[in-house]
Amino acid sequence: MRSAILAAVGLSSTAAALVSRDGKTGRLPALGWNSWNEYGCDINETVFLTVAQHIVDLGLKDLGYEYVNIDDCWSDKELRRDNVTKEIIVDKVKFPQGIKHTVDKIHELGLKVGIYSDAGTSTCGGFEGSLGYEEIDAATFAKWGIDYLKYDNCNVPKEWFDDWKYVPELWLGGPPNENQDNGDPVNSKTGLPAPAGYDWSTSLTAERYRIMRDALLAQERTIQYSLCAWGHAHVEAWGNETGHSWRMWGDIYPEWYGQHQWSWGLMPILNHAAFWSGPDVNGFWGHGDWDMLEVGNGNLTLQESRSHFAFWAALKSPLIIGTKLEGIQPEILQILSTKELVKFNQDPEFGAAAQPYKWGVNPDGAWNITHPAEFWSGASVEGTHVFVLNTLSGSEKKTVAFKDVPGLKAGKKYVVHDMWTGKDLGVFEDEYIVELESHDTAALRINEVKCVKRATRG
Repeated sequence: MRSAILAAVGLSSTAAALVSRDGKTGRLPALGWNSWNEYGCDINETVFLTVAQHIVDLGLKDLGYEYVNIDDCWSDKELRRDNVTKEIIVDKVKFPQGIKHTVDKIHELGLKVGIYSDAGTSTCGGFEGSLGYEEIDAATFAKWGIDYLKYDNCNVPKEWFDDWKYVPELWLGGPPNENQDNGDPVNSKTGLPAPAGYDWSTSLTAERYRIMRDALLAQERTIQYSLCAWGHAHVEAWGNETGHSWRMWGDIYPEWYGQHQWSWGLMPILNHAAFWSGPDVNGFWGHGDWDMLEVGNGNLTLQESRSHFAFWAALKSPLIIGTKLEGIQPEILQILSTKELVKFNQDPEFGAAAQPYKWGVNPDGAWNITHPAEFWSGASVEGTHVFVLNTLSGSEKKTVAFKDVPGLKAGKKYVVHDMWTGKDLGVFEDEYIVELESHDTAALRINEVKCVKRATRG
């Protein structure tokens, strides 16, 4: 199904991945924390130093969480750039000793630091952007010791508009029918969908992001490159050759179904992921990014937070925590610290994301932003993993029929293991039935029972 959709919209996924010079950075999805979801523009050095210490003290560093990412609003909104060097001027109230001082302190804890900029004239918050200053800004970030760049897509001047429009949130008719006739032109000259076979890697959006890529690669420091183009311009067609991860959808919002302007709840995002997370666009060195985690935020129930984390891990999305770590609730920390889900996300031999194999509530292949696919599977070095979601409003029994799961067979016995608890649930033949609370997810590992031949006496 995935390949058919690619062909229908004229996309190719044959471009080479962006491999970092250190042979490591960006091969696996990034793990870390970002300031935006919890703090917005209300940031300062103390926030980041405190978060970094909590990442260590809470055991998150030991699980692989390593990036402390400074999002928007770190620069001086009025002064913008130095008149001589043209470097972005740091807000000295928020960072009295400069960004490098903050970076050095966090590096002392064995962690890494990310920063934010924008492929436009201003950031989404109205601060200085990097368009036209890519070489200067990349050199500045490297000089400061930055390890990660999140590069946003706001305030693009008209001369950089694409000829055609592609905005994934407007694709509501179900693939492969691109309905781009809704809404405003969104950074396009015509506001019309591209003709069949159009190569989106030739778009000006792709070019804006390549310019910063080249500027980063020119530095002696390896900087992970996170494209935040919100899925526009079919970024999955060119993201792999441009960055280490690429946003596939608009901003996330801590609700199950909701939509707030360009921000969306979990289910619309997961529905889109069912069609756009295949191995032809996701793998080692390149990861579809379904946005930062909202686990612990808003009105999400504990079960919804569990589902959110399980599926972001299963999708091999970067796992970037977006909640306050100081005073974090134990049950939220437990979700974020689920070792086996993090291990699946970070598997060293299997780079592909989990894929839906059965929709459940709706017919297979249905496009539905409230009840997306409920049955997903993926492989790791430890076996076959199955993720079962209850999209309904009450408790439901869900049946995992082994014959339906890729790699499993009917008539065989399997050990079913709970990835949440780390415990085996027993040996089952043909199927496993699990009861799930509303909006909860079962995360299972399933391995065939191997017969052990007993030694015979001579």
